[in-house]
Amino acid sequence: MNRAHIALSLGCFLVCVGCPSIRAEDAIQKVSPAKNHIETLYHDGINRTYHVRLPPDFIKDVPAPLVIALHGGKGDGRGFDRNTTAGTLTAAAAARGVVLVFPEGINKQWCDGRTEMLKDKGKIYDDVGFISQIIDKMIKDYGIDPRRVYITGISNGGFMSVRLAMELSEKIAAIAPVAAQTSEALKDKTPQLPISIMVINGTKDPLVPYNGGDLRLFGFGRSRGAVLSTAKTIELFVHHNGCGKAPMTIEIDDKDPDDGATVVVEKYKNGKEGTEVILLKVIGGGHTWPGGEQYLGPRLIGTVCRDINASEMILEFFLAHSREKRSAQ
Repeated sequence: MNRAHIALSLGCFLVCVGCPSIRAEDAIQKVSPAKNHIETLYHDGINRTYHVRLPPDFIKDVPAPLVIALHGGKGDGRGFDRNTTAGTLTAAAAARGVVLVFPEGINKQWCDGRTEMLKDKGKIYDDVGFISQIIDKMIKDYGIDPRRVYITGISNGGFMSVRLAMELSEKIAAIAPVAAQTSEALKDKTPQLPISIMVINGTKDPLVPYNGGDLRLFGFGRSRGAVLSTAKTIELFVHHNGCGKAPMTIEIDDKDPDDGATVVVEKYKNGKEGTEVILLKVIGGGHTWPGGEQYLGPRLIGTVCRDINASEMILEFFLAHSREKRSAQ
């Protein structure tokens, strides 16, 4: 197991993945595609880092959608896609002309609202403000479409995406938490605006209980915060968005009978301003990204579902929602 895998595995245990070269070409600004641009910004008294990945033939004057992907606890932005999604997120984004940003959490974690996570760390950093500033800079520096900004993440990063939906909905069109739901700390909060959400959770996640409760390392040790059930999380967003209460249910073909998992999709549609709420219930799935990396053995984190490519499904879901479409409805 390499160091990156070890770092991400510790993130699961905690429950908590340079300036662009710009030239003028026929009066159109075009940024040379590169695997990774490292950017920094000063926020909350500290320099923060994030990684920008541009799709091929990126053109600044053609506003592109932005997906911010948040690593799990003890993971990092540089390795999130490689060590969690097995490269599927970068591939899906490149095929769809989507700009990706992988920010770095301080101490390799996010202040997602669960104060229990921070007892040994001291200062609570303003991660909401950090992500907000990234969005502003990406719009300014890369010409990102402000109506198509999205957040995804796994575990601690997934919990952070829910917090961002609650506190930054005016800048975000949709979120997609993986192996995460709403924490008890946020149960009384609601987003300012309707916001679409896709939740991807495994029913046999040994670290984040699908049915809610305290987060503990394999059931032992002090609580790392309590979470609502997946069903309650869906209910809260369905109510907030004003979606229909009866979901459309779809059973995904079991393409890999050997992975120990199947997928049922529940779609709640007709929400305010075109929003919808979707649950991808990964029956038998673990603390993993479907279609991604089995970064630790199934006994520790559960199984990876191979029936779907979560990265492609997340991006297709995101691109179906924008502030522009909402205002037109």
